[in-house]
Amino acid sequence: MSDGSKLNSRRDFLKSGLIMISTAALPAEASRPPQSHTTPEATHYFSEAERKFLQSAIDRLIPSDERWPGALEAGVVNYIELQMAGPWGRGELVYRHGPFRKGSKTQGYQLEYTPGELFHRSINAINNIFTERGTTFSELSAAERDDYLTKLETEEIDLDGVPSNIFFDFLWKHTVEGFFADPIYGGNRDKIAWKMIGFPGAYTDFYDLVDKHGVEYHREPAGIGDGPMHMHSKPNQGKG
Repeated sequence: MSDGSKLNSRRDFLKSGLIMISTAALPAEASRPPQSHTTPEATHYFSEAERKFLQSAIDRLIPSDERWPGALEAGVVNYIELQMAGPWGRGELVYRHGPFRKGSKTQGYQLEYTPGELFHRSINAINNIFTERGTTFSELSAAERDDYLTKLETEEIDLDGVPSNIFFDFLWKHTVEGFFADPIYGGNRDKIAWKMIGFPGAYTDFYDLVDKHGVEYHREPAGIGDGPMHMHSKPNQGKG
């Protein structure tokens, strides 16, 4: 992707500052997670052709490298499917009344489509474009996919009523969310994103470490679905 694009490499991505957004702002848009303590699996909200596009696209937005898996291995497509099939994707959490007019950059999302409809319309329009060319997006080389994603990001190609830059923004944000969110939302498989950045997860306290200084922290990150995050070995300590 171009020098101005949001992601060229894992190192550039980590320097981008988007980690704070993805780990802190997710629940405002995400569907309520299921009560199960296992990673939820999507029920194929997208068609096979749509899934192939998403897999090929997110694989370039957050690619794997010699040390760490990327968005594809982290199950980000599964995360996006769950979100689009839930209240957020159905538009239950966004304002859905007109008038619908093109707004300024400061006005946020202005289209009449639900997030799920936006994904369907945009991806199918892209797939139709490549079908007319006798190929598919997933068959392109990595460099060619990068170039096309850059066009989606920087231009306003009409994707069946959805400007491509708006679709790219949705795709990018959901890819970041799915990569860094708690696994209970369906992405961040095996907590690989948290392990990559050294995020400890959803521990409620660090009682056993408060008196340790200047030592490296080594502990598997914990998710919301992993049960109690900490049990004091001396529960009465500190009480009168």
